[in-house]
Amino acid sequence: MIELAAILVLGILAQWISWRLRMPSILLLLATGLIAGPVTGWLHPDVLLGELLLPLVSLSVAVILYEGGLNLKLRELRDVGRAFFLLVTVGVAVSWVTGTLAAHWLLGFDWAVASLLGAILVVTGPTVIGPMLRHLRLRGKVGALLKWEGIIIDPIGATLAVLAFTVVQADAVGEGFGRAILELASTLVLGVAAGGVAAWILIVVLARFWVPDTLHNPVSLMLMIAAFTTANVLQEESGLLAVTVMGIVLANQTRVSIRHVVEFKESLTVLLVSGLFIVLGARLRPEALAEIGWASLAFVAVLIVIARPAGVLLSTWRSPLTWQERAFLCCMAPRGIVAASISSVFALSLVAIGYPGALDIVPVTFLVVFVTVLLYGSLAGVLARRLGLAQANPQGILFVGADPWVRAVARALHDERYPVFLVDTHFESIRDCRMAGLPCLYGSALAEDTREAIDYSGLGRMLAVTSNDEVNSLACMRYAEDFGRQEVYQLPFAPRKEGRHEAVPAEHRGRLLFGEELTHRALGELAGPEPRVKKTPLTEEFDFAAFQARNADSMRPLLVLKSDGKLQVRTVDGLAEPQPGDVVVSLVRAAGAEEPEERSASAG
Repeated sequence: MIELAAILVLGILAQWISWRLRMPSILLLLATGLIAGPVTGWLHPDVLLGELLLPLVSLSVAVILYEGGLNLKLRELRDVGRAFFLLVTVGVAVSWVTGTLAAHWLLGFDWAVASLLGAILVVTGPTVIGPMLRHLRLRGKVGALLKWEGIIIDPIGATLAVLAFTVVQADAVGEGFGRAILELASTLVLGVAAGGVAAWILIVVLARFWVPDTLHNPVSLMLMIAAFTTANVLQEESGLLAVTVMGIVLANQTRVSIRHVVEFKESLTVLLVSGLFIVLGARLRPEALAEIGWASLAFVAVLIVIARPAGVLLSTWRSPLTWQERAFLCCMAPRGIVAASISSVFALSLVAIGYPGALDIVPVTFLVVFVTVLLYGSLAGVLARRLGLAQANPQGILFVGADPWVRAVARALHDERYPVFLVDTHFESIRDCRMAGLPCLYGSALAEDTREAIDYSGLGRMLAVTSNDEVNSLACMRYAEDFGRQEVYQLPFAPRKEGRHEAVPAEHRGRLLFGEELTHRALGELAGPEPRVKKTPLTEEFDFAAFQARNADSMRPLLVLKSDGKLQVRTVDGLAEPQPGDVVVSLVRAAGAEEPEERSASAG
């Protein structure tokens, strides 16, 4: 019980600490697993779970791939479809051939074993790519391309491993390659059929309200596991294709909403990824670490320095990707739990048909997983920022609403080089934004097309400042997926009501902005027809208390530009008082405008 609990506790703690330290969670998860396993000898997953270990890992990977498929929108491939197709065909072929040659010449593996290892190591996988992409928040097309590649390439890699093993086995019993072609056809047909049927059943069940809301997620999980297991029983390793197809079909249909299903699977995926990488790190044997030699390290170097760049450069030739995006793709191919798990299964199978040296592919695969995760995980953020594809700790603001006072605030931030982006359904407001040189978009912030068209470069929070309180609340719920609940804000309700008359409950809204009395109407009246925003530097002699004493009747502080470059939004729940060196961004009260009245918490 203690070891089982430790896997969960250590995994989630590592995730939380990584978030606090703003580092990729995979790095800390692997380090924690290493310490709990081979370093201290305290955690023994193989002894703890026994024969259940690999089936549990397979089911967990299936859930992760399913969740990944649920996030794959076909419209994301609008501009990079050709590059994606070539990555999972030409790129995979290059990686397979290069890995096979390196395994034979550097590691001394038999051609049969080398070809199987090369097939296994073509995968990258969402267990690693997903957390890294969430951490990096890449701009441009490269994020969508990596997400698609990482999810689709797992079933491709597993299928290639099956084909390689089938050819080896066929040679052993005097058969030809025809059996391998039959295996490939069976994998494709069964995987697509099982995934498609499971998705169709779920769509029909939800559309006709045959199950209550409380069973939507359990039924979804049940159908996914049924599809995975059925496909795998009928054709080895076709289950991964089945769950991926099921997820993609559900993500791109318009008959029923699956947002609640996606949210549940995302939470479940975090739990599973946490546990899997703790187990992966703890499984590594101390003697395996001692056996690592220069040949193994050279093999890993070939995969990183030759195989991946060659595959990417060939696949993205004449694509719309920029050279920065192509360079980043060349430097992003971490292997994950799928490679580690299927290497163990096929190694035992090869030994059973007369290849005793096949067991050596397991420590080599684990070395590749560890080195690639550590290397790409530690360098991806630095490289993405150097290439201009990501920004460390973005401080910009997405404004939902573009009233005159909002444009004035955005202009003040833009002049200080803080990224801003405004979205509004009123064409006149967007026209004025464009005339002021502010990045903006005409459309509803709640529409999926609008959300995908927003340039998120440098944006770290969202402020919903429209005149409609309900729209503001919906925007906070919508964009919490992108920025987190901590960084979505909305204006206070007008008027504020509680109890039975509460407009929107707390769990369905963002953090309330500026002050309880500063509703949309109050801010409009305070700012007047020609809003003015003032930026006031604080000093030791003129601190925030002095600022308030002098300007209480003429200015309302809205934001604080911290001396370290961070941006702080003023909220009704209070924040730390601005310090000397900070700059207070305030809305200047227009001549003749009355100060908004303070309202009590029970005001109705």
